[in-house]
Amino acid sequence: MITEEIRQSYTVTIGIECHVQFKTKTKLFSGADNDAREAAPNTLVNHIDFGLPGALPVLNREAVRLAVKAAFALGSEPQKFSKFDRKHYFYPDLPMGYQITQYDEPIVLGGSIDIEVDGALKTIGITRAHMEADAGKSTHPAGADYSLVDLNRAGTPLLEIVSEPDMHTAAEAKAYAHELYLRMKYADVSEANLYYGNMRFDVNVSVSKTDQLGTRTETKNLNSFRSIERAVEYEVNRQIAVLEDGGVIVQETRGWDDTALKTFSQRTKEDAQDYRYMPDPDLPPVVLSQAFIDEVKASMPALPADYRQLLETAGIDAKTASDIIAVPATAMTVKRVYEAAGASPARRVAFWLLQPRSDDEETVAGPEMTVSDANLIKLAEMVEANKLSSTAAKEVLSEMQKTDQDPETIATAKNLVQVSDEGAILQIVDQVLAGNAKAAEDVKAGEMKAIGFLVGQVMKLSQGKANPALATELIKKQLGL
Repeated sequence: MITEEIRQSYTVTIGIECHVQFKTKTKLFSGADNDAREAAPNTLVNHIDFGLPGALPVLNREAVRLAVKAAFALGSEPQKFSKFDRKHYFYPDLPMGYQITQYDEPIVLGGSIDIEVDGALKTIGITRAHMEADAGKSTHPAGADYSLVDLNRAGTPLLEIVSEPDMHTAAEAKAYAHELYLRMKYADVSEANLYYGNMRFDVNVSVSKTDQLGTRTETKNLNSFRSIERAVEYEVNRQIAVLEDGGVIVQETRGWDDTALKTFSQRTKEDAQDYRYMPDPDLPPVVLSQAFIDEVKASMPALPADYRQLLETAGIDAKTASDIIAVPATAMTVKRVYEAAGASPARRVAFWLLQPRSDDEETVAGPEMTVSDANLIKLAEMVEANKLSSTAAKEVLSEMQKTDQDPETIATAKNLVQVSDEGAILQIVDQVLAGNAKAAEDVKAGEMKAIGFLVGQVMKLSQGKANPALATELIKKQLGL
């Protein structure tokens, strides 16, 4: 058993490689459709994806534009010169016998991701990010003595983002992956749907008792934040147990069994020389003009850090802001409301749309926002003016989701508009005090809990229309408090 004392004697080092699928219409080097989510196997493939002799790749310009956006989202600048290389390995799902990727001159060098774990801020460095074409997919039917190959993903445009080995805990690895997901989502580089594999994480883990890095293992194709955290925890404990028993860590590629909650060996890990990299002779270098780079930079949308600053300015606490930002559509709605009407309506709208975040998914999608910003602002202003209670506002919003009708029209039809006419409410207050003398005397004697009963009676007689704050004030006034 690995005690906490033994574990603390080891330094854990973690680096993450993330494959991000660009949201292009077609693949990186062919005209085949890039959306393979519901497609039958081997239906989104052409002669280039099959690797037929003489087939020549043509670079997708939109993929380059998205790579430049990703560079800015990673806090970096795109390289004006980059090139494609061939990475050789031989699997059935790689028809060409090599993968087209970028090796020594990638499109992105450097960058950083800021994360927060247990209230402490930390910066994780980005080593590089490079464009590459994905391989196909091999499947192994249970109980069968054969494998199947689906080439729908072959040629899918990817950006592989490689972190520095700056993480040292499973919590840091999870936080980094989530922040990277948010940046790619907000930059509109990828659909970033983890379920469909739009982002996949390969986690490198090593442990050591010295200043020297230990032998690392790479756990591939993790597709949820919880699995990243669990895989790191398991691999750290496994490696420490092997070393404590006098064994050695083998540099290898491992898989993750999400049912058994453990990693398993897949193959020995290759080094760069094993891939026999060479410049791709069919593809010219990518040379970006400053005008193109400036044009992309000018089109960059607001990123998570921009939303955090805006929500802080609007008076929303960091934890709530984190939950809002986890659902980009919600954050964008709140931003538009803030810019159009100010902080108070923005806060109300934020809390109305707030959805709890699940620990094992990238986000919990909020309700699809079919309500116009103008009607959201009007609803918030009705609550501010005490025309609606907070509870009634949620009922009105629910109806607005179906019809996007004017909130005042809905509130009137549902008999939810609060009465704030002091004279009308005062008549009801006098009636309640006259009929509940004992409760009135209790309040005058200092039993302030009884005032809630009296306000409830006012609300009952007014059929829920009285402004409760005004009713409370008038009760105190009539009782000389």
